[in-house]
Amino acid sequence: MSATADDLIHTSSEPHADSGHQRSLSGLAQRTVMAAALAFSAYQLVVAAFHPLSSLVMRSLHVGFLMLLVFWVVPALKRESWMHRIPWFDWLLGAVAFGLGLYHWIFEADLIQRSGDPTTTDLWVGAAVVVLLFEAARRSLGLALPLVCAAFLLYGLFGQYLPDAISHRGYGLDQIINQLYLGTEGIYGIPTLVSATYIFLFILFGAFLEHAGMIRLFNALALGLVGKARGGPAKVAVMSSGLMGTISGSGVANVLTVGQFTIPLMKRFGYSPVFAGAVEATASMGGQIMPPVMGAVAFIMAETLNVPYADIVKAAVIPAALYYLTAFWMVHLEAGRKKLLGLPADQIPNPWRALKENWHLALPLAVLVWMLFHGFTPMFAGMMGLSLTAILLLGAAIAARMSHTAFRMVFWFACGLGAAAFLRYGIVPVLGVIAALVAVNLLIQGGRQTLRVLRDSLIDGARQALPVGIACAIVGVIVGVLTLTGAATSFAGFIVDIGAHSLLLSLLLTMAVCLVLGMGIPTIPNYIITSSIAAPALLKLGVPLIVSHMFVFYFGIMADLTPPVALAAFAAASVAKASPMRIGFKATQIALAGFVVPYMAVYDPQLMLQGDWTWLGVTYVTAKAVLAIVLWGAVAVGYLRGPMSVPERLLAFAAAAMLIMALPMTDEIGFALAAVVLLWHGLRTRAQR
Repeated sequence: MSATADDLIHTSSEPHADSGHQRSLSGLAQRTVMAAALAFSAYQLVVAAFHPLSSLVMRSLHVGFLMLLVFWVVPALKRESWMHRIPWFDWLLGAVAFGLGLYHWIFEADLIQRSGDPTTTDLWVGAAVVVLLFEAARRSLGLALPLVCAAFLLYGLFGQYLPDAISHRGYGLDQIINQLYLGTEGIYGIPTLVSATYIFLFILFGAFLEHAGMIRLFNALALGLVGKARGGPAKVAVMSSGLMGTISGSGVANVLTVGQFTIPLMKRFGYSPVFAGAVEATASMGGQIMPPVMGAVAFIMAETLNVPYADIVKAAVIPAALYYLTAFWMVHLEAGRKKLLGLPADQIPNPWRALKENWHLALPLAVLVWMLFHGFTPMFAGMMGLSLTAILLLGAAIAARMSHTAFRMVFWFACGLGAAAFLRYGIVPVLGVIAALVAVNLLIQGGRQTLRVLRDSLIDGARQALPVGIACAIVGVIVGVLTLTGAATSFAGFIVDIGAHSLLLSLLLTMAVCLVLGMGIPTIPNYIITSSIAAPALLKLGVPLIVSHMFVFYFGIMADLTPPVALAAFAAASVAKASPMRIGFKATQIALAGFVVPYMAVYDPQLMLQGDWTWLGVTYVTAKAVLAIVLWGAVAVGYLRGPMSVPERLLAFAAAAMLIMALPMTDEIGFALAAVVLLWHGLRTRAQR
């Protein structure tokens, strides 16, 4: 059945299934899983609000909850009989995994006293947790990441038998388990810390906004602003996915939510299934670099580099804009080449009316942005955004029952005062406001439906956190082995040696590592691995700190678009009913800026507002990047004002290549060639008309 524009506006908020095939349960099993997910979300909110536990205990319980839900929600194999029930061994595995997650809490004092001298019980528990974590990762993330982690684990155990260039002095099993389980440099390292604090809060924040109707608002805005333009349906997909990316930060999840309506809409208006799937995959993956709520990597990067999250957002603003400009431009050119029109006027909603009716949904996002850029920590800002969303959801149900406008205004003012008290007195006043609103909703007509929305948001948030949290934990195996053996230093030295002769070769090698590791590995572990190995080397070669980490981050994202294993392309293929390989190749073509911008930022850090930047310099390098994108898009599609000839495309390619190089006279040559090709193409197409 084809999608209509009205369908697109009324997108429902289904739970994301971006990893693993989650069970569809009913009865007691369903209620038990829902209770566990609610307990997980409640635990994370208590930790964020009151910090009642030590850091290591908090991380251990977080991983325990993750494994509990993975074993209960994701079956070991795709057997039909296991998709609708939980076998006894999965009940047991989940309970054991959660029980082992309590070990650090129960024996906290003893573990501190015997730090560095683990007992046999410590080692057995640690080994069991590592084994269970590998199985949880296999279920929720597939085989690729566990196999890579297993290779590093084997390197830690047997690396002393390898050639001298890559060998180490040798470590016993007790040392490996001590490193991975009993400290904060293994599976309970910085990635798990960030997952247990910032990431979960922002995933929950996105789930609340989705259930509150933010997807409908974004889709209405996108349809109203660009739906009538040439190639409108595809432009709607780019804009809607970009807006959705500002609150979700999950590329594959965006494909499976927004894409289930935008892809059929594009196909109905003349786009091929391959192009429709590629547009949605490209636009959705860009959500990870789209401020203010970027992907989980941004929070890990901020914690790793010990810089404010706002600095990461600042560095990502211009590249994210260029990324979406590229996707938008490619869609525009493809529509021109195929002479595709926009949506009919009767299917276009009024964007300003939609904004007027749902402006309150944007309030938590606006407050979140303001707080992130005014010195508040991401955790505090996330709690404030989450609390405001809950107040708006609960308050809207009550305000709708008030017949008098003055009453509604007083009511919202009181809610605002309670939320504002959060800034001055902490979480307690806002919890009081939320508790009062919950009590009222229990009594009024329709209030219980609102409470069910809140409940579903908490459950959905916990389920969405599973692949992210498990990835953060399992990648600790790699980080722990690299830290213990010092292998990262050896590889970094290799890159530095290459960079002494050519920085470009070092960048190409780093990009290749990111793309190869990305074959089936999510962006988070990809970034953590490559940032541990390659980013320090780039820093030694003179690349600014944030730029070096952004470089590996961007190519981690590109790995989800590039064949042969392109997660976003496979997700889009399931909706577009087309070849995932062809979608992957087309998405790579559309996302060209994702490959060009990181190199430009390395050679001119002003593009990421790093170094001694000035507004004049930023404007110049951004304008140069935009011109390169315009030319490269025309080369890729073979169309600008009209079809481009082969000589025009070759000249445009040369002009764009000159513009991204940072060598003497390349800018001047690039601008001159660009002027020639634009004038030549303009005169030729004008004469043909």
